[in-house]
Amino acid sequence: MSYPAEILPQPEIWAANTDINTLRNKLLDLLCQEAYKEGDFVLSSGEPSKYYINCKPVTLHPQGALATGRLLLAMLPANTHAVAGLTLGADPIVSAVSVVSAYENRPIPALIIRKEAKGHGTQAYIEGPILVKAANVVVLEDVVTTGKSAMKAVERLRDAGYTVEKVISLVDRKQGGAEFYQSQKLKFEAVYGIEDIQQRYREMT
Repeated sequence: MSYPAEILPQPEIWAANTDINTLRNKLLDLLCQEAYKEGDFVLSSGEPSKYYINCKPVTLHPQGALATGRLLLAMLPANTHAVAGLTLGADPIVSAVSVVSAYENRPIPALIIRKEAKGHGTQAYIEGPILVKAANVVVLEDVVTTGKSAMKAVERLRDAGYTVEKVISLVDRKQGGAEFYQSQKLKFEAVYGIEDIQQRYREMT
């Protein structure tokens, strides 16, 4: 006896075929659903917070990764030679941007910056292709609070002889990061401010 195969409904692949504005709104909804929580939390800095945002469930989500890659690629300066970020939060983001860039016929390699030098082999801080001297690298981050985390990546890249003039984050918590980057003569841009996420979160709940 044979049984008909069950055909499961296919989810809408919105991340691949929507315009940038719609894409931004869809990714915002996904961040509210999967990344943002309200309650009593202690941040890595030791400071208390009434909310917590962890972007990795979104940047490691198939549609979230594709949407992130498309949005951030569109924000890169025309002279960008590579994107880079400090492990671990930036790893899926730089990878997504690099993969999307290949499909957009604008191939941009990704670099991952270690927090500590590799303990064997070349003992390198930077993983990825070796670029030409003074190559323009944009540092990507998932969430910016004070800005100090991504600054470690900026410093490692500059020590390696690369040019870094801009940091782009998926989310800005608006807790001094933008002002810190300005003091460091770095341009800074974020896809979302925390108020965008909080407003949409309350609309959805």
